Amino acid sequence: MSESTEERTGLRVHRVQAAYRQVAEQLKAQILSGELGAGTRLPNEAELTRLFGVSRSTVREALRLLASQQLVDTTRGATGGTFVSSPDATTVAEHLGGTLGLLVNTDGITVANLLDARLILEPSAARLAAQRAEPEALRALEATTVSTAKLSPSGGFVVHWDFHTTLVAATDNPLLRLMCQPVNAVLHGRLHRERIPREVWDRIDAEHVEIYRAVAEGDADSAEELTRQHLHSLRPLYEQMGAD
Repeated sequence: MSESTEERTGLRVHRVQAAYRQVAEQLKAQILSGELGAGTRLPNEAELTRLFGVSRSTVREALRLLASQQLVDTTRGATGGTFVSSPDATTVAEHLGGTLGLLVNTDGITVANLLDARLILEPSAARLAAQRAEPEALRALEATTVSTAKLSPSGGFVVHWDFHTTLVAATDNPLLRLMCQPVNAVLHGRLHRERIPREVWDRIDAEHVEIYRAVAEGDADSAEELTRQHLHSLRPLYEQMGAD
């Protein structure tokens, strides 16, 4: 086997990134650290060109890369420019859900991986919901515990989806919502409710009611355990439908 250049010279080399990536990485680091806060207007292209000592085309590529990562927004007009993004949790969750969906479709992440993540996150969220849920959040959760047996497959699925997203929202923790929503969104898009017998959905409806009652009564232990049992009971259905 021939000796590599690094082995022959004894040098440790970190390959230099393209100039636009170096510019983007420096700006990204300042955005993520909070040095450049949400809504901050970045210097214009000419100023960034002088600051970084690169060409204007390099600056444009760097800004495009940051925009693709949802870190900056560019607007046109007299008051336009490039600004540090101010995304909300819903927008970020939707973006993550799309990316996760692509990974699942290309076998980067499996349905089993998603189910594992859900089993770790959602029971803990149910515990927090039991401890923290405000009356308005409890009313919203109760509204999703209706019987879905007579609903259309798509209508019933929306109600079930709403129960789980509303349960996590009841924690009043945006980060938990951000973590759970993309996972559930991908699973929701891959399953086929119409293939499941009605009596199974009756059982699922009843389990939702039990979880709601535990949350409403502030019984954190029961809320967590019931949610864990519920997800375990759903797993074979998800795996069966996700495999098609």
